[in-house]
Amino acid sequence: MARRNRKKVFEKVEVVDTANRGKAVAKTGDGQVIFLNHAVPGDVVDIETYKKRRSFYEGRVTKYHRFSEKRTEPKCEHFGICGGCKWQNMSYDAQLEFKQKEVENNLKRIGQVDIPEILQIIPSPDIFYYRNKMEFSFSDNRWLSTEELNSSVQFENKNGLGFHIPGKWDKVLDINKCWLQADPSNSIRNAVKDFANANKLSFFDLREQNGFLRTLMIRTSSSGEIMVLIQFYEDHADMRERLLDHLQHRFPEITSLLYVINTKANDTLYDQNVVCYHGRDYILENMEGLSFKINAKSFYQTNSKQALELYKVAREFAALSGTELVYDLYTGTGTIAQFVSKQAHHVVGIESVPDAIEAAKENAQLNAINNVSFFVGDMKNMLNEDFINANGKPDVVITDPPRDGMHKDVVKQLLKIAPNRIVYVSCNSATQARDLALMSAKYDVKKVQPVDMFPHTHHVENVVLLEKR
Repeated sequence: MARRNRKKVFEKVEVVDTANRGKAVAKTGDGQVIFLNHAVPGDVVDIETYKKRRSFYEGRVTKYHRFSEKRTEPKCEHFGICGGCKWQNMSYDAQLEFKQKEVENNLKRIGQVDIPEILQIIPSPDIFYYRNKMEFSFSDNRWLSTEELNSSVQFENKNGLGFHIPGKWDKVLDINKCWLQADPSNSIRNAVKDFANANKLSFFDLREQNGFLRTLMIRTSSSGEIMVLIQFYEDHADMRERLLDHLQHRFPEITSLLYVINTKANDTLYDQNVVCYHGRDYILENMEGLSFKINAKSFYQTNSKQALELYKVAREFAALSGTELVYDLYTGTGTIAQFVSKQAHHVVGIESVPDAIEAAKENAQLNAINNVSFFVGDMKNMLNEDFINANGKPDVVITDPPRDGMHKDVVKQLLKIAPNRIVYVSCNSATQARDLALMSAKYDVKKVQPVDMFPHTHHVENVVLLEKR
């Protein structure tokens, strides 16, 4: 057995599968498992390991003997460094195949519940430029490539605006063109960077926690509206106004131009005061005749077209006739609640974020929807007997929890309430499977529908219909 810090070399090993976090799985002839980056199932490779775990190795490819038929040429010049689109070297059909397989494996292996045949995954109509929200970080010490490090060039300007290198919290990859968000996203980001460099505006020092420019967020909507928000660490009004005025005149199509002065240790927005410099403090998203105000802090599914397909599946699984009381757990800004409201008697939404509930109420008013009620509170504390007595016992529950899944107390309460149907929307089929196992005492899984929201990544949404026995 090799010592934990000793490298091992394996030759002509076949890559056979995909695994968590977008990694590939290679398996040697004697059954040893090795996790890799940038490989595609079907490749035959030489591997050098760099880490030994109890039951597997982690390694890197040193040579390709045969390329997989599932491979495709990545479009992005930053592929392999950025880490944002780990599967861009795999054909989209193959991506869908492995996402479907992951859902099935998780439900069977972790959930260990009887499931029907899983419906064919719904592909994304757009595999590039599908995101409506992107966040970029400024750094005064950008990531340098191996070629740059080995060159004799002295880089006086190491400013960068882009994404954090995976596993390197203090290193930012300067992005030239990103294929995730449609123009003018790239043009806006590059215009900000060019203006900042030309006017010697300081980029953020992630280690020392100083500098003027901190982060840039760009949101777009299917109706063509654009939000741009810049976080500044230092409060220099003259420099700030010059930059924002430049953006306003260069991109008059910007609907909402915002800024934040954030001197915290982290760059999260939720406790910050967002200032509207020009235009509105929100953009409008449209979905099947409904309008939703999206502000800087709003949660909204980042693939607008696929969000509609996801919600259609949830509504179909709910099978509402117009007489049902529906609970929408983890309602966020109330998008699912309002989407199904026309087919329900009444919908009750619960969410822990106060700003999200305020947005949900405002959007319901905007859409003239009167048969919805929204409540703010921690789900495991809110969903209790007093709440049920006050608001009624639901016929159908739709739940769309965060990646960690539902708290065990929420599952326990659902089993006590025992609605006829539960529609479980999840962005993590592993935690979803765990929760399904807990509910298997009273519920059978009737339908399973994966939905691909994030092409070129390993992430997949999954909708499960549970019916009470």
